[in-house]
Amino acid sequence: MHIPFLIEKKRDGARLEDGEIASLISSYSLGEVPDYQMSAFAMAVFFRGMSGGETAALTAAMRDSGRVFRWPAGTPPKVDKHSTGGIGDKASLVLAPLLACDGLWVPMVSGRGLGITGGTLDKLESIPGFRVHLDEDECLRQIARIGVFMAGQTDDFCPADRRLYALRDVTATVPSRPLITASIMSKKLAESLDRLVLDVKYGSGAFMKTREEATMLAEAMSSVGRRNGVHTTFLLSPVDEPLGRTVGNALEVREAAETLQGRGPEDLVALVLDLAAAVSDSPRDVLARRLADGSAWNKFLELAEAQGGDPGAFDHWERFHPAPLVRPLLSPKDGVLTRLDAGSIGSAAVRLGAGRHQITDAVNPAVGFSGIKKTGEPVTRGEPVLMIHAADEAGVEMAARSILFEIADG
Repeated sequence: MHIPFLIEKKRDGARLEDGEIASLISSYSLGEVPDYQMSAFAMAVFFRGMSGGETAALTAAMRDSGRVFRWPAGTPPKVDKHSTGGIGDKASLVLAPLLACDGLWVPMVSGRGLGITGGTLDKLESIPGFRVHLDEDECLRQIARIGVFMAGQTDDFCPADRRLYALRDVTATVPSRPLITASIMSKKLAESLDRLVLDVKYGSGAFMKTREEATMLAEAMSSVGRRNGVHTTFLLSPVDEPLGRTVGNALEVREAAETLQGRGPEDLVALVLDLAAAVSDSPRDVLARRLADGSAWNKFLELAEAQGGDPGAFDHWERFHPAPLVRPLLSPKDGVLTRLDAGSIGSAAVRLGAGRHQITDAVNPAVGFSGIKKTGEPVTRGEPVLMIHAADEAGVEMAARSILFEIADG
C-alpha cells in the first residue's frame, strides 16, 4: 500500500475502497504509518469528506484495530446509548440500571469529560471505592451476573481511535463529521450491540450548536450503525440550559440517585424514559414504574457494589465531597427566568475544577452548581437562581461573573 497515493486520492475527492481504508488504519495502529502522513490524511478527509460507505468502512476498521466484545450465544439483547455531551447530562447513570431491570445486557463503555461537558467516568468515581477500570473478563462476569457494567476504555479497545483522536486534537481536524462519526461509532460497535440509541445534543451547552448540525451528525452515525448490523435510532436534545438542576460530578451523582428513587427533575426523567423506550422491550409506563418503585435504584446499588463502590455512601452523601464554600447567585429582580445559558455554566464549572482543560488534569468532584432554576420559572428579588459550590472565594466570584442569565418582568 502506497500511503501518499491514498492521501492524494482523498485530497482530490476520489472514493477510497474499503480495503484501502482497512489497510491504512491497520498499518497506523501497528506504527507503520507515521503521524505526519495520518495528519495529512485527516486533513484531506476534513476538506473532502467521506461517503456513507467510506465512513462505515473507516468505523469498522477502527473497531477492528483492537479487541471486540464476544458474547456467548443465547444471551439477552445487548443495548447501549451514546450522548454527544451536554451540560448537566447524568442520564447514563439512570439509564443503564433501568435497562438492566428489563432483562437486557448493558455493556456501557464510557468516557471522561473534556471541554465544558462532563464525563460519566468522572461522575462514577465520586462514589467512594467505585472502580471504572475493568478488564474484559471482569466485564463479562459482571454482565452475566447483574446485566450491566459501566467502565472505561481499555488500552486494547479501539486503539486506532485513541491515536487518531489525539492527532486530530492537535491538527485542527476534530470538527470533521466522518471522523467524529467513526470515533464515536467504532467504540459502540466494539461493544457488539444489538440496539443503540444516540442522544445527539445541540445548543449553547453542546458540541453541535444548531439542530441542523446535530441532525446531520445523528443521521451519519445512525447510517453507520445500521450498515454494521446494529438497530440504531437517535433523539435530538436541546441544551440551551443545563439538564436537571445540578452540574458537577458529586452533585450530579446525587441527583441521579434521587431520580432512580422516583424524585428526579422532570426534564431528566423525560429524557431517560425517551432513551430507554428506544431500545427497551418494555413500554414507557413500565419503565416509569421501575424508576418510581425502586427497582432501578436497587439495580444501581448492585452495580455500584459490584464495581467496588460503597452503596451505603448514599445514606450519608452529604459527608462526601462537600465544597468548602456554597454561595447563592441571586436574582436582581422579580420576574420570570427566560435564559440560563448552559455554555457559560459549563465553562464556569470547568474553571471551578469540575472539568479539565487537558485529559491529564484532575477534577474536583465537590464543585459545581445545584438548585438550578429552569427557564419559565418565576423568581423574586434576592432569590437564588442557583447555588455555587466552590473551593474558594475566587471561584465563587468567577462563577457569579461568568454565568449568563436573563429575567423578564413578570
